[in-house]
Amino acid sequence: MIKFDWKTCGRIAATVFGLFLCIHYWPGFIGLIKSIFSAATPVMIGLVAAYIINILMSVYEKYYFPKSGKRFVKSSRRVVCMILAIVSLLGAVSLVIGLVIPELISCIKFLVAEIPLVIEKFISSEFINEHVPAQILAELENINWKDYISQVSNVVVNGIGGAVDIIFTTVTSIFSGIVTAFISIIFTVYLLIDRDRLKYQFKKLMKCYLPDKLNSRFLYTVKIFDKCFHRYFVGQCTEAVILGVLCTLGMLIFRFPYAGMVGALIGFTALIPIAGAYIGAGIGALMILTESPLKALLFLVFIICLQQIEGNIIYPKVVGKSIGLPGLWVLAAVTVGGGLFGIAGMLIGVPITAAIYRIIKEDVRRRNPECLCEDTPAESPQTEKSEAEKSETQNTAE
Repeated sequence: MIKFDWKTCGRIAATVFGLFLCIHYWPGFIGLIKSIFSAATPVMIGLVAAYIINILMSVYEKYYFPKSGKRFVKSSRRVVCMILAIVSLLGAVSLVIGLVIPELISCIKFLVAEIPLVIEKFISSEFINEHVPAQILAELENINWKDYISQVSNVVVNGIGGAVDIIFTTVTSIFSGIVTAFISIIFTVYLLIDRDRLKYQFKKLMKCYLPDKLNSRFLYTVKIFDKCFHRYFVGQCTEAVILGVLCTLGMLIFRFPYAGMVGALIGFTALIPIAGAYIGAGIGALMILTESPLKALLFLVFIICLQQIEGNIIYPKVVGKSIGLPGLWVLAAVTVGGGLFGIAGMLIGVPITAAIYRIIKEDVRRRNPECLCEDTPAESPQTEKSEAEKSETQNTAE
């Protein structure tokens, strides 16, 4: 039987009053939440950037004079490794952008210039002349496809332009982005330098304000999420490098154009699970199409074969075992995460699902120790015994 005292009644009243305020002022409440998230955007970007840089930074720290006892080496280890990690990531991204973007723009311009000629040849072909009425052909032939496509491309590339509000919005967005990036970088640097002290303060704060049982469960959950994210990012980056190198070597062997650029693009887009390599393959085929349509088709066949090798051999060995998530749940995580948050959802959907999968699996094993908690069901001893009795009965009857 529940005992109602003044403290319990006060909690119930406060809860009901809070729910009433949320329901009655729901639009304002949602607006307040959005404002808080918008103001905290540099902090969230800094947290994500610090976590990713810390993975590479930890690797550098293992090789930065690990056996040296000099004071200068110990004091400079974190700063030097942080700078090396940031420079490495920025260098890799800049290399891919510098290799791919200029060539991609030139290929698009080439295709836009060649499309009118292709359309004219298509209209004048025998198949079109035999199956399309003469009136429609006359209308199509009177269209100046070159000027029409040029106008469309100018609108797409250059936009309407000249409007004061568009210029003002663009300048404001650029300025806001620069300020956000600057604050995020500062926050990232502070997090990386003081990571040990912040970690100690966080644990001390949780121990002070949470019960021991809840604190241990919370720290366990954070540890599982950290381990899944760390293994996933390391495995995904390793798999992307392997796929990019294999793609480049294969393109050089088969003498496809743009081998280095397309290989770097395939490796970069492979960071997006499942769909990333196909996105890179589509862009690469578009670039090769400017050189030879036949080579573009053969390149797609090559990428499909490489994807089969990557999906059946490389990915399960490098990423699959590290996160411990079945392929069905990987596909579900990518689909749902991409539908909710786009490319960012595809990137974080898999490690989040892997962490939840592992937590539930460990909880089921703790509640039912006899459960094997494997991905495929195992045969019970009773089933094996019944099968043995059936075989013995058949032998006796024979």
